[in-house]
Amino acid sequence: MEITAVFGSNVFSDKVMKERLPKDAYKALKESIEKDVPLRPEIAEVVASAMRDWAVGKGATHYTHWFQPLTGITAEKHDSFISPTANGSGHLEFSGKQLIQGEPDASSFPSGGLRSTFEARGYTAWDCTSPAFLKEDASGNVTLTIPTAFYSYNGEALDKKTPLLRSMKAVSKQAMRVLKALGNTTSTRVSSTVGPEQEYFLVDKKFYEERIDLMLTGRTIFGAPAPKGQELEDQYFGFIKDRVSAYMQDLNTELWKMGITSKTQHNEVAPAQYEMAPLYTTTNIATDHNQLVMETMQKVALRHDLVCLLHEKPYAGINGSGKHNNWSLSTDDGINLLEPGHTPGENEQFLLFLSALIKAVDSHADILRATCACAGNDHRLGANEAPPAVISIFMGEELTGILEKLSMGQKVSSKGAQYMNVGVDTLPAIPKDNTDRNRTSPFAFTGNKFEFRMVGSSQSIAGANVALNTIAAEALDEIATRLEKAKDKNAEAAAIIKETYKKHGRILFNGNNYSEEWLKEAGKRGLANVRNSVDALKALITDKAFTLFEKYGILSHKELHSRFEIYIETYAKQINIEALVAIDMAKKQLIPAAVEYATFLADSISSFKAVSVEASVQKDLLKELGALLSSSYKNLTLLEAAVTKAKKADDCVKKAEIYRDKVVTAMQALRSDIDALEMLVPRDMWPVPTYADLLFKL
Repeated sequence: MEITAVFGSNVFSDKVMKERLPKDAYKALKESIEKDVPLRPEIAEVVASAMRDWAVGKGATHYTHWFQPLTGITAEKHDSFISPTANGSGHLEFSGKQLIQGEPDASSFPSGGLRSTFEARGYTAWDCTSPAFLKEDASGNVTLTIPTAFYSYNGEALDKKTPLLRSMKAVSKQAMRVLKALGNTTSTRVSSTVGPEQEYFLVDKKFYEERIDLMLTGRTIFGAPAPKGQELEDQYFGFIKDRVSAYMQDLNTELWKMGITSKTQHNEVAPAQYEMAPLYTTTNIATDHNQLVMETMQKVALRHDLVCLLHEKPYAGINGSGKHNNWSLSTDDGINLLEPGHTPGENEQFLLFLSALIKAVDSHADILRATCACAGNDHRLGANEAPPAVISIFMGEELTGILEKLSMGQKVSSKGAQYMNVGVDTLPAIPKDNTDRNRTSPFAFTGNKFEFRMVGSSQSIAGANVALNTIAAEALDEIATRLEKAKDKNAEAAAIIKETYKKHGRILFNGNNYSEEWLKEAGKRGLANVRNSVDALKALITDKAFTLFEKYGILSHKELHSRFEIYIETYAKQINIEALVAIDMAKKQLIPAAVEYATFLADSISSFKAVSVEASVQKDLLKELGALLSSSYKNLTLLEAAVTKAKKADDCVKKAEIYRDKVVTAMQALRSDIDALEMLVPRDMWPVPTYADLLFKL
């Protein structure tokens, strides 16, 4: 396989557009993409015709407006290119209007009160900044896929793309003001860029289908630990098994076709856990690509009789999965605004943008935390495997030291490029970065970008990046305003850097974020430790949040409140499904299996007694089983009562709080009993695959 021939072969890319469009149409489309200029109807007709011919030439029969509703996954409605003619034959049709705008039924998508269910009209609008592409399925069907925004009849955003595009515009505007104030005359636009690493688990399909909890919730509701977990640390970066390697190769091919730069793949920390990392691209395209990555991972896995698990915590007792969101700002002429250079202490532009992010994160840590709130992530955050629920920034000793000296008015002398000496003459000299990689930090500076590690593996990265772009825009707005008014811009820049560190330096922490000492220290610094999604999501409906998002035109009061309601309701629904699955499994599979074993033991005791042989082992086992069965049945009853109580709550927040406080607690108590029963019941009598089966039989 020629990789370069495969890569982007299913993308209506800039190269394809240049080849297939007339020069004036190509120029007009590029202007729309790069300068936010509306696309003229006559140009849209030309583009649609070229796009249709290209897609049909590659086997496409249908097209779809592909969008990202507030479900967290993608949606698409397929229409064929074929249309009838008067003489009964058919012809291919795809107009500029069909390219630019679609009208799906919006009634069944969550809107959080933005619209009534009977108000069905919704619109999709082509996002020409994200290239159209072809999606192929296993049966050979090919569909022209057009990335679109999705909004209501009244123009309110019903999706994740629309506010993301708004936030990108806002951060570009404010970043350009700062650059112009600093004397930059070459850059015309700033883009936020992202490279989202994606963690996932694989499990054999036959085991997956024997576990209703995995099938319906994405995680194991019950499961005793396997004799071996990740304690030997032999999985991370270990050799990749042939079956998994074959899956990864197939996955890469499918992603490369769609222009997704699947660059890195490796074993992750937990057994049967893996990671894929792409190269950076603009945030809206990276978000589209990550949605495609998750979808493609799951589809390709099935071809290999595997199932890809994207839940944040499929298995208790071992690492869960996250999504490292590597975020930066770059100009259209190639300047990374978070690149410190060899002498960061003398790089005024870098230090100003760094200060903006420090202020932004300290001022709005609650909003960042809210973007990572979901039922699955509650199992992961703070579990000594992922960032804690306390948000802090890792900056590294050198950069922290520079900021500290500047805040005290001291002179900074940069060390310049440094090299590591490892004591082996045959090894090359390796230059040291300005920072190390603190894997425990939720928001870490890693050389020329910030790595936000709290996003859950199943989540869209849109929410986190909407927040990052918006809070950065606010901080840059304040910096630009001060610089524009200042007579001595260098002195004002120095004052901004100094004041930012003094006021917001509490958010910087370079140590072990997992330690109890840090949690205590964070409390003293006034940094919040929001441990659950229900409380975290409340940050979206504060006056501070409303003011922030409305000021920069990202989300209106109604749009923001709608997202809060949707995410709170989704949390409650997810916990409800998990609870019902737990009840179903306990009643119909697991408790009956334990009763069957108890009956076997009782019969064995009677048989031993008939021949005057002491059955002490059976008696002890039966006693232990009996106690656990009694406890599990009691906890099962309590769980059913908790679910009934939660369902009766009218208020969505109150309902979610009952699920969090009562239902989750009851599920944990029941799991404790059931997992203990699993350790007693013989494997051939236990009705579902064990953790050893799920994690090690790949």
